[in-house]
Amino acid sequence: MQQLYQMLRQTSRTFALSIEQLPRILRDAGTVAYLLLRVSDCLEDHDSLPVPRKIELLYIWAEVLAGASAVKSLTTRIAGLDGSDPEVNVAQNAGLLLQQLHTLPPELQEIITRRARETTLGMARWQAHGPYVEDEAALDDYMHEVAGRVGYLLTELFAWYVPAIARVKDELMPLARESGLALQTVNIIRGLRKDYERGWVFVPRTFYESVGLTRDSLFDPANLDRAMQVVALLANKADRHLQSSLRYVVTFPRRYHRIRLAAAWPFLLAVKTLAVSRDNVNVLLAEAKITRNQVKEILLYTKLFGWSNHWLRWYYNSLARG
Repeated sequence: MQQLYQMLRQTSRTFALSIEQLPRILRDAGTVAYLLLRVSDCLEDHDSLPVPRKIELLYIWAEVLAGASAVKSLTTRIAGLDGSDPEVNVAQNAGLLLQQLHTLPPELQEIITRRARETTLGMARWQAHGPYVEDEAALDDYMHEVAGRVGYLLTELFAWYVPAIARVKDELMPLARESGLALQTVNIIRGLRKDYERGWVFVPRTFYESVGLTRDSLFDPANLDRAMQVVALLANKADRHLQSSLRYVVTFPRRYHRIRLAAAWPFLLAVKTLAVSRDNVNVLLAEAKITRNQVKEILLYTKLFGWSNHWLRWYYNSLARG
């Protein structure tokens, strides 16, 4: 697991922070799950892979996760990619990830494998769909595949570990999906320019057409005023999902502080990122992000006070106001 912990830190900042402070078995399960999903991300996002190749590799990876194909059927096909890229390195070590997966209790193996495979198949479907989003329902469908299912996965892991969480699982699951959509909507806002430069626009067509823009003119500096109206539509959407994320976090029993932190940290960092991005033209011209000091402050305050639902609601509103 030490090698996997190192891979986790190299491929994630936010989620490594959350996963590393979980109880040991959940830390191991969360690390394995996250890295298996990074394999899927690598296959979906890699710049040098043509779309038909991405779809083929994603389906192969889904078969590997299902136990229907050997892991070498994937790793031999991506051996030529640059392994100095941390995400590629994770994918090329898929065999090691599966070895560690099989050391976990069978119930955790089943949860992780099922959810990772569902997400991988969803990514393949969206690669076949193409780099455009017709409307908000289509955006939600995409985000459900790549993030909503991850919310399900984590909630099922927590419910396996804590009987008190299992008792409120039915209440948590729809909120888990909303939490995934919240994080993904904020990621889309933060990465608008970068995604556009690699050929993807996740903004619903109905959003930019409502202000008289096209897929390309949305990113023309001459249209910043109208384009920022589109960013506001996305920000309002993110806000709605984040309100459900708050309900998700406060539903966890307060005595399981470390699990609450694992759920609260990505959520609160997303709230702050949205506040920074909402009226920031850099989301269209470059990128908007929060500082390391802001991250440290959020982590410190939630460690001290995150057991309190009243405080979490107050802090959420404080961060959202910027």
